[in-house]
Amino acid sequence: MGKLEGRIALVTGASRGIGYHAALAMAREGAHVIAVARTTGGLEELDDEIKAAGGSGATLVPMDITDYDAIDRLGAAIDQRWNRLDVFMANAGILGGLSPLGHHEPKNFQKVMDINVTANWRFIRSLDPLLRASDSGRAIFMSSGSPHSCRAFWGPYAASKAALEALARVYAAESANTNIRSVIVNPGATRTAMRALAMPGEDPQSLPHPAELAADFVMLASPDMNKTGVIWDCATKTFLTPQKPA
Repeated sequence: MGKLEGRIALVTGASRGIGYHAALAMAREGAHVIAVARTTGGLEELDDEIKAAGGSGATLVPMDITDYDAIDRLGAAIDQRWNRLDVFMANAGILGGLSPLGHHEPKNFQKVMDINVTANWRFIRSLDPLLRASDSGRAIFMSSGSPHSCRAFWGPYAASKAALEALARVYAAESANTNIRSVIVNPGATRTAMRALAMPGEDPQSLPHPAELAADFVMLASPDMNKTGVIWDCATKTFLTPQKPA
């Protein structure tokens, strides 16, 4: 029996990169994956690979996560079919380009916030009752080192991930007395399309492949994982406690 046998797991940004390989690993461990992404072809490839590995396939949800009404409809559909959700992995995100703060177009800044922050708040709003209905709801929020390093030219992305981390920590505090556990993930430098955009001169072969992180997400999705309000650092394989003001 797999580590996630019988669990229902929703993964956003599941058509490629970290989301794809996390979803595949969860399915291989027995979870039924609800795979969300804009790219239908990538979702179909994921479904094919899950079936090739012996799984029953995934529930594919091609959608733009800035269609907030669609997020509400998805929550209602999950409730109608399963009456619960065991895992929510908030993986989808965009870089938004690298430029001095004053050079970003307002519509670009807003798009980064819409996808990286507001969409995830809408998912929390829609999925919280379903996670509470699970015997061990797990919420996994994909961040990065950017909100802590605050490097020049990374303004919209760093700000959005700082906001996302705040959302995740507040959600952890609000659900501390429930069966929900909420964690933030810093994947570190990984061989993804977003990393290639951010670091165009970097040799991608020098970076870990997203598949190498997949076991981390299985662990974080597991009913045995009992940490909340913390950061999982994939590079060091340790939980870090965010600093609190004195």
